Amino acid sequence: MTSTEGKNEKTDVGSYFISNYPPYSQWTTECLSDVEAALASDSVAKTPLGLYLHIPFCRKRCKFCYFKVFTDVNATEVQRYVDALCNEISLVSQLPVMGERSFRFVYFGGGTPSFLSPKQLKKLADRLKQHISWDGAEEVTFECEPGTLSETKVKTLRDEMGVTRLSLGVENFSDELLDLNGRAHLSKEVYRAWDWIENAQFPNVNIDLISGMVGETWDNWRENIRKTLELSPESVTIYQMELPYNTVFSKDILGNQTESPVADWETKRAWVEYAFDQFKSAGYSVSSAYTVVKDPSKVNFSYRDNLWMGADLLATGVASFGHANGVHYQNLADLNRYYEAIEEHSRLPLGRGFVPSEHQKIVRELILLLKRGYLDAAYFREKFGVEITSLFKKQWESLAGSNDITIHGDAIRLTGQGLLRVDGLLNHFFEPQFQGVRYT
Repeated sequence: MTSTEGKNEKTDVGSYFISNYPPYSQWTTECLSDVEAALASDSVAKTPLGLYLHIPFCRKRCKFCYFKVFTDVNATEVQRYVDALCNEISLVSQLPVMGERSFRFVYFGGGTPSFLSPKQLKKLADRLKQHISWDGAEEVTFECEPGTLSETKVKTLRDEMGVTRLSLGVENFSDELLDLNGRAHLSKEVYRAWDWIENAQFPNVNIDLISGMVGETWDNWRENIRKTLELSPESVTIYQMELPYNTVFSKDILGNQTESPVADWETKRAWVEYAFDQFKSAGYSVSSAYTVVKDPSKVNFSYRDNLWMGADLLATGVASFGHANGVHYQNLADLNRYYEAIEEHSRLPLGRGFVPSEHQKIVRELILLLKRGYLDAAYFREKFGVEITSLFKKQWESLAGSNDITIHGDAIRLTGQGLLRVDGLLNHFFEPQFQGVRYT
């Protein structure tokens, strides 16, 4: 796992962004019986429920992408996947863990969910509604690549799918950088789609940017922020470029023993800090280490906040990740095996899992919630019966000594410096057996 403790540290190959605990590399097939038992058990009362749907298709594979995606697929292949996903939903709808709960949040991720045609999207929505409903969900998120959108598709997302939060993967406004990094869209497609998106009146439109794309410069970064502010989205998410093991860039670095083409961590943090300052000057508020929000009273992040606080997440689609009754799981990552499970055996396509200890559950929520920039010790006292200030005393002292946090009573807050490099700090809380292991 990569840390960012040193100044000017290079962006080398290795995972940096922390999205769960314990590390994914520690999940195994030996835990599948525990996963099945968790899904076959009634839910804990009042635990929020979410649904994740993975659409693994893209027009191109970005050179920094590490997700399970497929390119060069035809309509027949896409339809087969949509049908399998619908059948999986039907199996999921019968699980005891669902009980009588309704979905609080739904997330269409990828890949590129907007790769689907309006006809396929409508069919997917119709099939899903035969088994489940998200009419009462407080958030339905749909990820989009600008070049895949049409006016009809945008209307379908709002009117047929009930999408409340549209997340647009802009990443950069420079066509040269987009091409260099393997993105499928061009900047003109962002502006073409923006009119349709505004007319559809989604409650929350989010723009994704990436700090440190290959070829990035200060001049380009300033221009990206200026153009994003002109569009004035409800929220903006900024990721710092990393190089997990299975990206095109990473394989080239490891295979040819070349220097990393990505800016060092200090530079990327400086770019994010500049962006945060510009957005704050325009009236936005910082919502996490990655996110700014125009109006916090209007926009919340149900998927993020509920998941980070231990909500159940039912995972559907190839290679997708879920969480049920305290147990982590991932679906089969091989597409043929995924199809075999659903089409031939009518069973859930479960691939691997992990049963965390009580201490690991505390660590998971602590490190995820800390990414917001603050913690309330009273929350952990009430939920887990522990004093996190004393349980992790050495970690807090170390982080306070490096000017990354402040502690006043129950309030633990990251400093500006700590927030910008939070993912490099979280392994302070990892148990010894997970220190230094490969994250994914």
